[in-house]
Amino acid sequence: MKLEIKGMSYRYSGGSSVLRDIDLELIGPELVCIIGPNGVGKSTLVKCINRLVRPGEGTVLLDGVDVSSYSRKDLAMRIGYVPPDSRDMFSIPVLDAIMIGRHNIQGWRNTEADVDAVYGIMKLLGIEDLAMRNFNRLSSGQRQMVSIARGLAMDTPVLILDEPTSNLDVRYQVYVTEMLRGIAEKKDRLIIMISHDLNIAAKYADEVVVMSEPGIVYAHGSPKEVITRQTVRDVYGVDCEIEDHSGIPHAVLGSVLRK
Repeated sequence: MKLEIKGMSYRYSGGSSVLRDIDLELIGPELVCIIGPNGVGKSTLVKCINRLVRPGEGTVLLDGVDVSSYSRKDLAMRIGYVPPDSRDMFSIPVLDAIMIGRHNIQGWRNTEADVDAVYGIMKLLGIEDLAMRNFNRLSSGQRQMVSIARGLAMDTPVLILDEPTSNLDVRYQVYVTEMLRGIAEKKDRLIIMISHDLNIAAKYADEVVVMSEPGIVYAHGSPKEVITRQTVRDVYGVDCEIEDHSGIPHAVLGSVLRK
């Protein structure tokens, strides 16, 4: 599975530029982490990939096919998307909230295989005890786990998750990211996630995309190649030391740099 982004740019209707001439090539199976400060276009980039936002310039190719040629339904069978916020989904049980992810496969009719697949995903995430709970009465962390489960239920070759671990405690941040990497490898998937945790990205990602102002790709490569002291200083404006933990970079943050 190869995802190519060529010459992508996006500008708000008011005129400010969010993305500038983005070129990326991502090849599965792998877990790709997109990192960078707030406001540099990370969420806009993944929305453009998934056609939730139409870029002003550029193309997105999935195995050589322009994604704009797909219908919304056909694209949903190829690229899954988990948004950053888990909004209210009316008063429905968690099982039904996750089952929505299967509708890109079977339409709105649930089969026994769909139910089995969803229960398997809930068990994998350790949330099977939430199956009959009202989604709107869950904590923010529980909602986030349900949203991740719904994304996995889509069973698409490409899965995009926008800050999937932002509301999770440390244990589940590590567990979910580790699980996503395992799924990418075992099921031959390309999984793309936005993250603000440099060290989780460094440990679990196969590739890291670093975005910076003004909506550009500052660096793209293996964690060891791109998570460096200079990257952190240039992109985040924070001093740091990079320690090597068995070949994995670990950022020890220092002080904010004065401009």
